[in-house]
Amino acid sequence: MSRTEDSPWAVSVAQIAGRPGESKEIDAVFPAPSGIGDDVVGVDEGADVTVTGSFDSIVDGIIFTGRVSAPAHAECTRCLKPIEHPWTADVTAFFPLEDTRRDNRKGEVEIIAGEDESEDTYPLSADGSFADIEALLRDTLVEALPLQPLCRPDCLGLCSQCGADLNEDPDHHHDMPDIRFAELADLKARLEAEQGK
Repeated sequence: MSRTEDSPWAVSVAQIAGRPGESKEIDAVFPAPSGIGDDVVGVDEGADVTVTGSFDSIVDGIIFTGRVSAPAHAECTRCLKPIEHPWTADVTAFFPLEDTRRDNRKGEVEIIAGEDESEDTYPLSADGSFADIEALLRDTLVEALPLQPLCRPDCLGLCSQCGADLNEDPDHHHDMPDIRFAELADLKARLEAEQGK
């Protein structure tokens, strides 16, 4: 079984673990984990992910507050042009010193009413000396990726008739009758004729 401290995403927090009020600043680059997006929009595995912020020790664990930035690739959903620029997200995450939900207090309510398992909780090594940020990076970057990336907010997209880029030729158009409305025009004429009787 691999150890947390051997992971490329391990951050040493031994100097602050179990010392409430202590902090450790971080400004480092980590490899992007796998599984962030897809071919249309995502972050390539192994790409440089910059993590800045601080780990702050509290009574029952460590809180990380900071910013994650990575070079993402995307394709504009309107004009299909490639988009390459860094995606940045602010993050707050909790690294508990021990899992208080799995204690030996049988018969007690494990989760307080209104409280659910936090999705922003991540593991420390067994001795509390290392924070593993692999899942944190993956979760943060996946949430930061846009569902419908655009090369620019006012992208005009492509012509539905010929595929021409309307950003390059905004006055582009086709003088073609829309045959989809021919049936409606016939129906309208019949209805008007029936009403006239």
